[in-house]
Amino acid sequence: MSDVLMDDKKVTHPTESPDQDKPMNLSALADFFFEVGMLKKTPRSGFQFLGTGRESVADHSFRVAVIGFCLARLVDHPDPFRVVCLCLFHDLPEARTGDMNYVNKQYVQVDERKATAHLAAALPFGDELEALLDEYRSRQTEASRLAHDADQLDLILELKQQKDLGNTYAQEWMRYALERLHTDMGRKLAEQILKTDWTAWWFDGNDHWWV
Repeated sequence: MSDVLMDDKKVTHPTESPDQDKPMNLSALADFFFEVGMLKKTPRSGFQFLGTGRESVADHSFRVAVIGFCLARLVDHPDPFRVVCLCLFHDLPEARTGDMNYVNKQYVQVDERKATAHLAAALPFGDELEALLDEYRSRQTEASRLAHDADQLDLILELKQQKDLGNTYAQEWMRYALERLHTDMGRKLAEQILKTDWTAWWFDGNDHWWV
Protein backbone atom coordinates (compact mmCIF):
# COMPACT_ATOMS: atom_id res chain seq x y z
CA MET A 1 0.00 0.00 0.00
CA SER A 2 1.38 3.40 -0.95
CA ASP A 3 2.02 6.21 1.50
CA VAL A 4 2.00 9.97 1.09
CA LEU A 5 3.87 12.54 3.15
CA MET A 6 1.41 14.52 5.26
CA ASP A 7 2.14 16.86 8.18
CA ASP A 8 5.72 15.56 8.53
CA LYS A 9 4.70 11.91 8.77
CA LYS A 10 3.63 9.13 6.45
CA VAL A 11 -0.05 8.28 6.34
CA THR A 12 -2.02 5.86 4.21
CA HIS A 13 -3.58 7.61 1.26
CA PRO A 14 -7.39 7.35 1.56
CA THR A 15 -7.96 6.75 -2.15
CA GLU A 16 -5.58 3.83 -2.65
CA SER A 17 -6.63 0.25 -3.40
CA PRO A 18 -8.02 -1.94 -0.60
CA ASP A 19 -5.63 -4.08 1.41
CA GLN A 20 -4.89 -7.11 -0.74
CA ASP A 21 -4.67 -9.28 2.39
CA LYS A 22 -8.39 -8.81 3.05
CA PRO A 23 -11.03 -10.61 0.98
CA MET A 24 -13.29 -8.49 -1.22
CA ASN A 25 -16.57 -8.82 0.69
CA LEU A 26 -19.21 -7.39 -1.64
CA SER A 27 -21.99 -8.34 0.77
CA ALA A 28 -20.36 -6.21 3.47
CA LEU A 29 -20.04 -3.34 0.99
CA ALA A 30 -23.74 -3.55 0.12
CA ASP A 31 -24.55 -3.42 3.84
CA PHE A 32 -22.21 -0.45 4.22
CA PHE A 33 -23.90 1.46 1.39
CA PHE A 34 -27.32 0.93 3.00
CA GLU A 35 -25.87 2.11 6.31
CA VAL A 36 -24.45 5.25 4.71
CA GLY A 37 -27.94 5.87 3.30
CA MET A 38 -29.22 6.22 6.87
CA LEU A 39 -27.39 9.56 7.01
CA LYS A 40 -29.90 10.89 4.45
CA LYS A 41 -32.63 10.14 6.98
CA THR A 42 -30.77 11.21 10.14
CA PRO A 43 -31.66 14.81 11.10
CA ARG A 44 -29.15 17.32 12.40
CA SER A 45 -30.74 17.65 15.81
CA GLY A 46 -29.52 21.13 16.76
CA PHE A 47 -32.10 22.81 14.56
CA GLN A 48 -34.91 21.83 16.92
CA PHE A 49 -33.28 24.13 19.49
CA LEU A 50 -32.59 26.91 16.97
CA GLY A 51 -36.28 26.85 16.05
CA THR A 52 -35.86 27.09 12.28
CA GLY A 53 -33.94 25.23 9.60
CA ARG A 54 -33.70 21.56 8.80
CA GLU A 55 -31.10 19.28 7.23
CA SER A 56 -29.90 15.70 7.33
CA VAL A 57 -26.41 14.58 8.27
CA ALA A 58 -25.87 13.69 4.60
CA ASP A 59 -26.93 17.20 3.52
CA HIS A 60 -24.40 18.63 5.94
CA SER A 61 -21.56 16.27 4.99
CA PHE A 62 -21.80 17.06 1.28
CA ARG A 63 -21.27 20.80 1.69
CA VAL A 64 -18.59 20.20 4.34
CA ALA A 65 -16.66 18.16 1.75
CA VAL A 66 -16.98 20.95 -0.84
CA ILE A 67 -15.84 23.56 1.68
CA GLY A 68 -12.96 21.33 2.77
CA PHE A 69 -11.70 21.00 -0.80
CA CYS A 70 -11.83 24.77 -1.26
CA LEU A 71 -10.04 25.41 2.04
CA ALA A 72 -7.32 22.93 1.14
CA ARG A 73 -6.76 24.57 -2.25
CA LEU A 74 -6.72 28.06 -0.74
CA VAL A 75 -3.90 27.13 1.63
CA ASP A 76 -2.06 24.96 -0.93
CA HIS A 77 -2.44 21.82 1.12
CA PRO A 78 -0.44 19.03 -0.58
CA ASP A 79 -3.36 16.58 -0.54
CA PRO A 80 -6.75 18.33 -0.84
CA PHE A 81 -8.47 15.01 -1.49
CA ARG A 82 -7.44 13.76 1.93
CA VAL A 83 -9.20 16.79 3.40
CA VAL A 84 -12.25 15.92 1.29
CA CYS A 85 -12.25 12.35 2.64
CA LEU A 86 -11.97 13.58 6.23
CA CYS A 87 -14.94 15.87 5.62
CA LEU A 88 -17.00 13.29 3.77
CA PHE A 89 -16.66 10.63 6.47
CA HIS A 90 -16.45 12.82 9.59
CA ASP A 91 -20.03 12.09 10.72
CA LEU A 92 -20.23 8.52 9.41
CA PRO A 93 -20.69 6.98 12.90
CA GLU A 94 -23.93 8.96 13.24
CA ALA A 95 -25.62 6.37 11.04
CA ARG A 96 -25.48 4.27 14.23
CA THR A 97 -25.40 6.87 17.02
CA GLY A 98 -27.65 9.58 15.63
CA ASP A 99 -26.66 13.25 15.78
CA MET A 100 -26.14 14.45 19.34
CA ASN A 101 -26.37 18.22 19.76
CA TYR A 102 -24.68 20.22 22.50
CA VAL A 103 -27.62 19.82 24.89
CA ASN A 104 -27.81 16.05 24.31
CA LYS A 105 -24.09 15.74 25.01
CA GLN A 106 -24.58 17.09 28.53
CA TYR A 107 -26.37 13.84 29.38
CA VAL A 108 -25.36 11.24 26.77
CA GLN A 109 -21.87 9.84 26.14
CA VAL A 110 -21.55 8.61 22.55
CA ASP A 111 -18.92 5.96 21.79
CA GLU A 112 -18.00 6.99 18.24
CA ARG A 113 -14.92 4.76 18.19
CA LYS A 114 -17.04 1.71 18.97
CA ALA A 115 -19.53 2.64 16.23
CA THR A 116 -16.66 3.18 13.78
CA ALA A 117 -15.02 -0.13 14.67
CA HIS A 118 -18.28 -2.02 14.17
CA LEU A 119 -19.13 -0.44 10.81
CA ALA A 120 -15.56 -0.88 9.54
CA ALA A 121 -14.95 -4.42 10.77
CA ALA A 122 -16.04 -6.30 7.63
CA LEU A 123 -14.86 -3.75 5.06
CA PRO A 124 -11.69 -4.42 3.02
CA PHE A 125 -10.64 -0.83 3.70
CA GLY A 126 -12.08 -0.61 7.21
CA ASP A 127 -8.69 0.20 8.72
CA GLU A 128 -8.45 3.24 6.47
CA LEU A 129 -11.86 4.51 7.58
CA GLU A 130 -10.89 4.11 11.22
CA ALA A 131 -7.60 5.92 10.58
CA LEU A 132 -9.39 8.79 8.84
CA LEU A 133 -11.86 9.24 11.68
CA ASP A 134 -9.10 9.00 14.30
CA GLU A 135 -7.18 11.69 12.42
CA TYR A 136 -10.28 13.89 12.21
CA ARG A 137 -10.97 13.59 15.93
CA SER A 138 -7.32 14.28 16.82
CA ARG A 139 -7.11 17.74 15.19
CA GLN A 140 -3.35 17.16 15.18
CA THR A 141 -2.79 17.43 11.42
CA GLU A 142 -3.36 20.39 9.14
CA ALA A 143 -5.82 18.28 7.14
CA SER A 144 -7.90 17.51 10.23
CA ARG A 145 -7.97 21.16 11.30
CA LEU A 146 -9.11 22.20 7.84
CA ALA A 147 -11.83 19.54 7.97
CA HIS A 148 -13.00 20.80 11.36
CA ASP A 149 -13.13 24.34 10.00
CA ALA A 150 -15.14 23.13 7.02
CA ASP A 151 -17.59 21.55 9.47
CA GLN A 152 -18.01 24.83 11.34
CA LEU A 153 -18.18 26.92 8.16
CA ASP A 154 -21.09 24.82 6.95
CA LEU A 155 -22.86 25.56 10.23
CA ILE A 156 -22.02 29.26 9.92
CA LEU A 157 -23.48 29.30 6.39
CA GLU A 158 -26.69 27.70 7.63
CA LEU A 159 -26.91 30.09 10.58
CA LYS A 160 -26.35 33.09 8.29
CA GLN A 161 -29.20 31.89 6.10
CA GLN A 162 -31.50 31.52 9.11
CA LYS A 163 -30.47 34.97 10.36
CA ASP A 164 -31.24 36.50 6.95
CA LEU A 165 -34.64 34.82 7.11
CA GLY A 166 -35.37 36.44 10.46
CA ASN A 167 -34.19 34.07 13.20
CA THR A 168 -32.68 36.38 15.83
CA TYR A 169 -31.13 33.50 17.77
CA ALA A 170 -28.86 32.53 14.87
CA GLN A 171 -26.50 35.47 15.56
CA GLU A 172 -25.70 34.19 19.04
CA TRP A 173 -25.10 30.67 17.73
CA MET A 174 -22.69 32.07 15.13
CA ARG A 175 -20.55 33.58 17.88
CA TYR A 176 -19.78 30.15 19.30
CA ALA A 177 -19.19 28.60 15.87
CA LEU A 178 -16.67 31.34 15.06
CA GLU A 179 -14.76 30.59 18.26
CA ARG A 180 -14.37 26.96 17.17
CA LEU A 181 -12.44 27.82 13.99
CA HIS A 182 -8.79 26.70 13.94
CA THR A 183 -7.22 28.27 10.84
CA ASP A 184 -6.65 31.80 9.56
CA MET A 185 -8.22 30.90 6.22
CA GLY A 186 -11.27 29.49 7.98
CA ARG A 187 -11.68 32.76 9.86
CA LYS A 188 -11.27 34.80 6.67
CA LEU A 189 -13.94 32.76 4.90
CA ALA A 190 -16.25 33.11 7.90
CA GLU A 191 -15.81 36.89 7.81
CA GLN A 192 -16.84 36.94 4.15
CA ILE A 193 -19.81 34.66 4.79
CA LEU A 194 -21.12 37.02 7.47
CA LYS A 195 -20.98 39.92 4.98
CA THR A 196 -22.80 38.02 2.23
CA ASP A 197 -26.58 37.77 1.88
CA TRP A 198 -27.58 34.17 1.39
CA THR A 199 -29.51 35.05 -1.81
CA ALA A 200 -26.77 37.20 -3.37
CA TRP A 201 -25.46 34.44 -5.64
CA TRP A 202 -28.65 34.46 -7.70
CA PHE A 203 -30.70 37.53 -6.73
CA ASP A 204 -28.34 40.53 -6.78
CA GLY A 205 -28.06 42.30 -10.13
CA ASN A 206 -30.50 40.01 -11.89
CA ASP A 207 -33.50 42.30 -12.16
CA HIS A 208 -33.91 41.27 -15.81
CA TRP A 209 -34.91 37.80 -14.64
CA TRP A 210 -38.12 39.19 -13.23
CA VAL A 211 -39.27 41.40 -16.12
